[in-house]
Amino acid sequence: MITRSRPAGITAAAVAVGIAAVLTGCGSQGQEGTTSSSFASAGVAPTAQHSHLDEVQREGRIQVCTTGDYRPYTYKDPKSGEWSGIDVDMARSLGKSLGAEVEFVQTSWANVVTDMDASCDIAVGGISYTTDRAQKAAFSDTTSPDGKTPVVRCGEEEKYDTVAEINKPSVKVVTPLGGTNEKFADKNFPDAQVTKYKDNNTIFDQIVDGTADVMVTDASETRWVAHTHPELCSVHPDKPFDHFDKGYLLPQGDTVWEEYVDNWLDIASQDGTKAAAEEKWYG
Repeated sequence: MITRSRPAGITAAAVAVGIAAVLTGCGSQGQEGTTSSSFASAGVAPTAQHSHLDEVQREGRIQVCTTGDYRPYTYKDPKSGEWSGIDVDMARSLGKSLGAEVEFVQTSWANVVTDMDASCDIAVGGISYTTDRAQKAAFSDTTSPDGKTPVVRCGEEEKYDTVAEINKPSVKVVTPLGGTNEKFADKNFPDAQVTKYKDNNTIFDQIVDGTADVMVTDASETRWVAHTHPELCSVHPDKPFDHFDKGYLLPQGDTVWEEYVDNWLDIASQDGTKAAAEEKWYG
C-alpha cells in the first residue's frame, strides 16, 4: 500500500483559481462522455499545488479506499480479486475524468476514515453520512438518499416490519461488524438475539438457511438482495425506519478537491454515467 501524504494547506487564492478552473471545465454538460473531456481540459493542476487534485494529475493515479464487501456499491471477488459495484464504476469514471489510473485500496468499515486519511484520495462504497465520520473527514454531495429497512425470508415480511416486532427475545438478528448497521442494531434491538457477523459477503446466507431471521440494512442494499436472492424479500424499502444520505469521503480542508469531485458527480448524474452503473445491479 502506498501512503499518500496529506496536503499541508491550501491558500485562498489557490482555492478560488482552482474552483474557477473546474467550473470552466463544466461548461458543456448533458452529452454522453462529457465527464472525461470537460475536466481533462480544465487545466487545474498548476493552480492547486497543495491539493489532492494536483497530486492525482501529477502522478496519474487516484487511490480509492473501499471495503469490497457491500454490494451493490463495492465488491471484491475473493477468488479473482476483481472489483465491481456502482461506486467502483463511479470511481473509474472519476479517474477517467482526470486521465488517472484508479488504484483500489481495500479497507474495513471500522477503519474507512483513518485508512482514507492515510492512504487514499477518496473513499467510496455506499458510505452513509454520520456526524462521527463528518468530524474526521469531508463528504461529497449526496450520491443517494437511503434508510434502514429489514430484509427477511419471503413470506415473512409482516412478521418483521416494525422495530418492535424485531426487538423480541425470540427474534434472531444478524448484523455486520463496524458500520452503521451494527449501531442501529445495538440501539434498537436490545432484547433480540443479535449476532455480529464478520463476513458481509455471506451474511445473507444466514437468513436463507434459518440461522438468522432478519437483517436491518440500507434500503438500497435490500433492493439488490431481493433482485439477486429469490428466497429473500425487502420490507418496505420505500418507507425505511430512518433517513440518511450516502456520499464519498474526502480529506478535510481540501476545498479544491471537494469542488472537483462534486462537479464531476453532478455531470455523471446527468449524462447517464451514474444511471448505467446502477442498472447493472438493480435491473
